[in-house]
Amino acid sequence: MAKPSTPNRSNTRSSQIRKGATLEMVRLTCPDATQASKIATSFGTAVVDSEGIRSLHERLIVETAESLSEGLGEKAMQIHLQRIVGAFVGSAHGAGQFYSRAVTEARDATAKASNDARDEDLDGPVGYDSAAQRKREFAADMGVQSHALRMAAEGAVAAYEQVIGETWKPFDRPVENPGALLDRKAAETQMAALG
Repeated sequence: MAKPSTPNRSNTRSSQIRKGATLEMVRLTCPDATQASKIATSFGTAVVDSEGIRSLHERLIVETAESLSEGLGEKAMQIHLQRIVGAFVGSAHGAGQFYSRAVTEARDATAKASNDARDEDLDGPVGYDSAAQRKREFAADMGVQSHALRMAAEGAVAAYEQVIGETWKPFDRPVENPGALLDRKAAETQMAALG
């Protein structure tokens, strides 16, 4: 009996691309200055100096690049700043995602609390806030924090463009998945055994 021929498959590992967070993703998840101001006013928290945070981080990156300019070549500077700016953007994006989840939980808790038939969502004992109120206040804190990180990221991205002369883009790194090759070989062996 002749062995069925199989197409020649290379032994290269299958890889996926891990997409980095972009500034657009940050802008979609983190409040802008207007929304952050509304949150601060509604919840009685401090209003952050959005433009001050942005310009401070822009200056920080520019001054860092100036201090390293004698020791780093052009490409090394680009790689270094790529990583630093990526950290700022990634941090802001993570905070924005956390804020979005906190808002969802606050909305859910508030909707449940408006149902008079539910005993578990009633206000807490005298002097304590309800669970829904605590969730709203937590979401507000996360909103102001994520806005501050958004402004830091925007300043870092602006500095990258100023120093490097091109728009910052996240580094999309390949993620090797050695298990996929093993899984595929196991599946082939199992299918061969089935006939």
